[in-house]
Amino acid sequence: MPELPDVVVYLEALDRFVVGRKLRKIRVIGVSLLQTFDPPISAAEGRAVVGTRRLGKRLVLELDGPDELYLVVHLMVAGRLRWRDQPGAKPPGKIGLAAFDFEQGTLLLTEASKRKRASLWLVNGGDALAEGHDRGGVEPLETDEAAFRDALNTRNRTLKRALCDPTVFSGIGNAYSDEILFHAGLSPVQRTGHLSDTEIARLYQATRSTLLDWTDRHRQAVGAGFPDKVTAFHDDMAVHGKYNQPCLVCAVPVQRIVYVENEVNYCPQCQTGGRVLADRSLSRLLKDDWPRSIEDLED
Repeated sequence: MPELPDVVVYLEALDRFVVGRKLRKIRVIGVSLLQTFDPPISAAEGRAVVGTRRLGKRLVLELDGPDELYLVVHLMVAGRLRWRDQPGAKPPGKIGLAAFDFEQGTLLLTEASKRKRASLWLVNGGDALAEGHDRGGVEPLETDEAAFRDALNTRNRTLKRALCDPTVFSGIGNAYSDEILFHAGLSPVQRTGHLSDTEIARLYQATRSTLLDWTDRHRQAVGAGFPDKVTAFHDDMAVHGKYNQPCLVCAVPVQRIVYVENEVNYCPQCQTGGRVLADRSLSRLLKDDWPRSIEDLED
């Protein structure tokens, strides 16, 4: 699922490619994609894109006109945006969900998954945008340590769940929470209510540095182009997707917690004091405080 660093770089590319351009036509192909009917999606056609913003993991395109229309895209797990310089470009095969036609090219929305979860909304007005799509989590790169601590302590829950909860922190998901917890040297199952002030400070700094670092990495990789290799797995990540590979710091094999459809990666030496966390016992212990799937991290 594209998270804060990926969405930021997507939006920077959209600023370059479509802001100031007129949206000539929207072709919706995926039957489950469009989540609104009033106003009709055709109301967005013929309007210029005048700005972009991020709401959590959602991408927002602001359209011109007196009625304040916004296109909102949530890519979920497998949704991706692609740019084609060809106006009227055909969406690819079975994965094409929508095409946004501009005079100078086409923005394609695809989803390479049998389970279609990506969503598109056309929203009328700033109040409706906030009510329907702002989950209320604090922005991790805009908050200070005190506000970060307050958000973290709203409920006593596992660190993994707290970081991924969009009502607590905006834009963090499965991949970057693994990396944040590794760099903070904290267990994914440690409870927020049991953290010392030193540990909270460490988590705050790790959150900022991890998100900033990966945003810069993606930004440099894309350059002046459009992101075309957005993925949750990167060779340079420390633990996410690195099960049974040696930790970059201590060389102990990275371990994982598998619970239903979700997987969490961690280093037992660097994060859990040498303990390997057992999936079966954790399933009984964590119950509703552990996400059953990646989608649950967003829901």
